[in-house]
Amino acid sequence: MRTDDSPWTMLVRVAVGLVFLPEGIQKLVFPEILGAGRFTSIGIPFPQFTGPFVGWVELICGALVLLGLLTRVAAVPLIITMIVAIGSTKIPIWLAEDWWLFNVRELSRYGFWSFMHETRTDWAMLMGSLYLLGAGAGRWSLDRALAHTAASRPGAADSIG
Repeated sequence: MRTDDSPWTMLVRVAVGLVFLPEGIQKLVFPEILGAGRFTSIGIPFPQFTGPFVGWVELICGALVLLGLLTRVAAVPLIITMIVAIGSTKIPIWLAEDWWLFNVRELSRYGFWSFMHETRTDWAMLMGSLYLLGAGAGRWSLDRALAHTAASRPGAADSIG
C-alpha cells in the first residue's frame, strides 16, 4: 500500500484508468467488434473466453487504478494486456504479414512507421502502468489513505516496518 508522495501521480492514474475502464466496458458491450469477434479475427486463442476475460480485466483494473486502490496489483494485468496487444496486433503491422498465431489487419500502410503510429496508445498505457507499478497510486488515493490508517493504529509500526 505504500506509495510515492507526488500529487502528479494522480494524472497518470487518471490517464491509465480512463483508457482501460471504457475499453473494458466496450469489449463486453460490443463483443463482435471489440471483444471475442475482434479476438477471433486477430487470431487470439479461445476468443469466446479471452474476449470477455480481457474486457473484465480492463474494466476492473481500470476502475481500481482510477480509485487508487490496489494500484500496484491492478497494474500487473494491465502491463500483461499491453504486451499481448503489441505482440498480437502491432507486430504483424510492422512485419506486414501474419506473425506466429496472429493475423495482420488491413491497413493503408505497413512497416516500422505504421507500427509506431498504431502503438502510440499501447506504449503510453504500458509506460503508465509500469510507472504505477513502481510508484504506487500517489498522494490522493485509497491506497495512501489505507496505508495511513493502518500506520496510525497502535502497534502498527511493528507490523509495517
